[in-house]
Amino acid sequence: MPDLDLNLLLALDALLAERSVTRAARRLGLSVSAMSRTLTRLRNATGDRLLLQAGRELVLTPYAEHLSQHVPLLTREVQSVLRPPDQSLDLETLAQRFTIRASEDFIDLLAWALIERIRQAAPRVQLRFAPKPDWDARPLREGAIDLEIGTVQTEAPEIRTRGLFQDRYVGVCRRDHPILRGVPRGADISLARYVEFGHVVASRTGRTTTPLDTALEAQGLRRAVPVVVPAYTNAMRIVRHTDLLAVIPHSCLGNPFTPDYAEINGLGTFALPVPVPEFQVSAIWHPRLDKDPAQAWLRAQVLDLCQAAYPPQARG
Repeated sequence: MPDLDLNLLLALDALLAERSVTRAARRLGLSVSAMSRTLTRLRNATGDRLLLQAGRELVLTPYAEHLSQHVPLLTREVQSVLRPPDQSLDLETLAQRFTIRASEDFIDLLAWALIERIRQAAPRVQLRFAPKPDWDARPLREGAIDLEIGTVQTEAPEIRTRGLFQDRYVGVCRRDHPILRGVPRGADISLARYVEFGHVVASRTGRTTTPLDTALEAQGLRRAVPVVVPAYTNAMRIVRHTDLLAVIPHSCLGNPFTPDYAEINGLGTFALPVPVPEFQVSAIWHPRLDKDPAQAWLRAQVLDLCQAAYPPQARG
């Protein structure tokens, strides 16, 4: 757009407001002759005379009167776009809705603590927790999601991540489950005994092959999976009332904000009979939100909360 000169917009705004070439020139720090030349350019650009002599004063043409209803706002918007953003953040008056995509497990175990933290600092903020059916990066790119919490399983190269805590898998069953009978507390469950029982698998996508199954196949074994549910907390409630076993993240057992979650649900825990890699839970966002002060504040709250809930020395 080689003919576009945004300085003309500023000059037009001044002329419409002042209705005087002299006063408009003073307002913009220009000479009267320079402002007169600018008025000529504006007349050529718009095809309208804009300002007409009426005695000793200038008056607006009907078209200029129409422009005066829109140009001031347009000028302010252009000025706000073409200057560095305001980095100040007043939490008391911040009225913003943040959309967070997180698993049901995070919502069950930590959402209330995050809500309390946010409400105390920024009472007008709204948190919206969105379902997490997959790891598609498109909602982050399109702005439908502000922040995602979980494992990084996207190949989108621009996505930003920050580790929140390291996690590992453990086995759970009801406290009086047969698999625990005769096994001293803390002792290992045998691999042969482990695959004798059916399993409930937590999978939001419906897939039942997990890192545990890969480890079992390396031993020439497979487990029976009669039940698949979308969340680990769903699996924990099911095994409480059945002879099924489940594999859950260690973080689902509880934290300082939701202590003894497994105990409250009547669950026993045991180490898995085959090694399964640890994994990292991360905050995930799009780089367009990097410099937004409210978004940065939200990410800091999530990071502080997760590090308090799952400090490295407590992962044991």
